[in-house]
Amino acid sequence: MDQAELDDIIRKCKSGKRKAQEHLFNMFSDEMFGVCLYYSKDYTEAEDTLHEGFMKVFAKIDQFQHKGSLAGWIKRIMINTALEKFRKQAPLYALGDDLDPGSDIEQERVTSDLSADDLLKMVRDLSPQYRMVFNLYAIDGYAHKEIAEMLGISEGTSKSNLARARSILQKKVKKYFYNPSTIKDAQ
Repeated sequence: MDQAELDDIIRKCKSGKRKAQEHLFNMFSDEMFGVCLYYSKDYTEAEDTLHEGFMKVFAKIDQFQHKGSLAGWIKRIMINTALEKFRKQAPLYALGDDLDPGSDIEQERVTSDLSADDLLKMVRDLSPQYRMVFNLYAIDGYAHKEIAEMLGISEGTSKSNLARARSILQKKVKKYFYNPSTIKDAQ
């Protein structure tokens, strides 16, 4: 699809045309579902976030100023929708310093033997506060200062939650290599 066609769809969405909204949804829903899944505990929650996010996209489409990509703008709305849901569900707390200092499993083995689905399951099994900070930092590249502002927490809490999430994931990876069928038990 070229830029003129995309601009036409955006213009029609701004006018409230249902067919254009459906077309826009179909264009971006798969990619955005993946984003929502990062921030959700399961597929049902991700679907809810996706639909809620697209309702916001259609309500705010007139605010899209063609600065950057439309996909990036929609992704930002999906992340913010997930964050809003998260803030309503669970407050974030700083945690203790009982971190695992490292891993004795070779990185090459991890990248070759661990499937993306297994890794995604490990991340989804993190507690909501750890998953949120981990995804914002490691997946979407936000700085701790930005994460702190987005979640209403201190930078130290963001750093602590990221460190704890990494520690838990390291333990899960270690456990996976000793017994792949018990991924969830590593926490």
